[in-house]
Amino acid sequence: MASLHEPWLVENGLKGSSKEIRHGRTAHNMSSSSLRKKSDLTLVSKVRYAMLRQFLANLQEVILGTKLSVLFPAIPLAIVAECYGFGRPWVFALSLLGLTPLAERVSFLTEQIAYYTGPTVGGLLNATCGNATELIIAIFALSQHKIDVVKYSLLGSVLSNLLLVLGTSLFCGGIANIAREQKYDRRQADVNSLLLFLGLLCHSLPLLFRMSGASAALTADPTLQLSRASSIVMLIAYVSYIVFQLFTHRQLFEAPEEAEGDDDGISEEEPVIGFWSGFIWLVGMTVVISLLSEYVVETIEDASDTWGISVSFISIILLPIVGNAAEHAGAIIFAFKNKLDISLGVALGSATQISMFVVPLCVLVSWIMGINMDLNFNLLETGSLALSIIAVAFTLQDGTSHYMKGLVLLLLYIVIGACFFVSKTPLNQVNITNSGAKLAIDTIFRA
Repeated sequence: MASLHEPWLVENGLKGSSKEIRHGRTAHNMSSSSLRKKSDLTLVSKVRYAMLRQFLANLQEVILGTKLSVLFPAIPLAIVAECYGFGRPWVFALSLLGLTPLAERVSFLTEQIAYYTGPTVGGLLNATCGNATELIIAIFALSQHKIDVVKYSLLGSVLSNLLLVLGTSLFCGGIANIAREQKYDRRQADVNSLLLFLGLLCHSLPLLFRMSGASAALTADPTLQLSRASSIVMLIAYVSYIVFQLFTHRQLFEAPEEAEGDDDGISEEEPVIGFWSGFIWLVGMTVVISLLSEYVVETIEDASDTWGISVSFISIILLPIVGNAAEHAGAIIFAFKNKLDISLGVALGSATQISMFVVPLCVLVSWIMGINMDLNFNLLETGSLALSIIAVAFTLQDGTSHYMKGLVLLLLYIVIGACFFVSKTPLNQVNITNSGAKLAIDTIFRA
């Protein structure tokens, strides 16, 4: 294995600098690495032709270098099911399963590229590609004017990270380390909580603006303008957060050194594929994610009708659970090892990225596409988000953890999931419901 990697290290000036390469790894990198497995390149090294040997080595590292490789067959099966007109729910389920290993591999490839570009550029890649799956699904849903699917899926990602991932991590970590007190650095959690509250304010104002009757007509134009202005503010805050994370206060967000010298063999001290190989694989993975995302968006309503489950439940609960399974599993694994800083970095970091980057970016992209998407996520959805953020902020206020905190967050997630499970409001009636609610409020105030 070393003989295959040696030329890349020498060529890129990385030989003998593994400590510098590791410097700056974030919680996301560490979490994803927990699902990787070392590849045995003994047979590949015996291949005579250099190009073929390098291709096979890359193929083994990228496709077989993850514990989720068993899910890769779902990708061709989803394509075959779509091409030959199999049941649409099958296409949806297979596409969803196929997205799971792809999301983890994108994280792996961005980390490989970061070995050559340095931790700063690598951090920027992670900040933009960390939730690439959600962003691609949202863009395809926007192109088909399924705005409510976009809102539901992004809201679900935030709720899943805040309640399911964080709750499971705290619960499992508390059970596994029940004899000792678990502690974590509050500073990173405080920064993410502030940004989440800012995002919540930007989500709440369009809803309050609509319900207060500030607009004389029942049109969404004032709400839309407010949402676009708020989205620009959110993106400015997110850019400031990236500068804070990668430059001025990098030490708050780096994974602990002790996590990199573990005996579990998950950390990578040197790149396993070359820069251009990693870039080509990253482009290829993105293309496949785009294809499967299109399948998911096209078949989600058929799956809803066949399974008798509302689109809101599928988008808010099922999509985030399956799509982010790799990241979620990594956070839980580190919680078992009493490394809550990594688990918190994954859960809060992903929630912040979705709320402050992906959501406002979708609003601006829809603006460019001529589609009217605002930040009004409706009363039930916004209320669920607000209560979840408040609950998490209270949970993390003292810098210590035990299993009871995680259990409460998990129960909150179950209650919210049950709420959307019984919700049967069709997508095409959401706007009608909102207008009717506002009309009823206006009537009450006039009376």
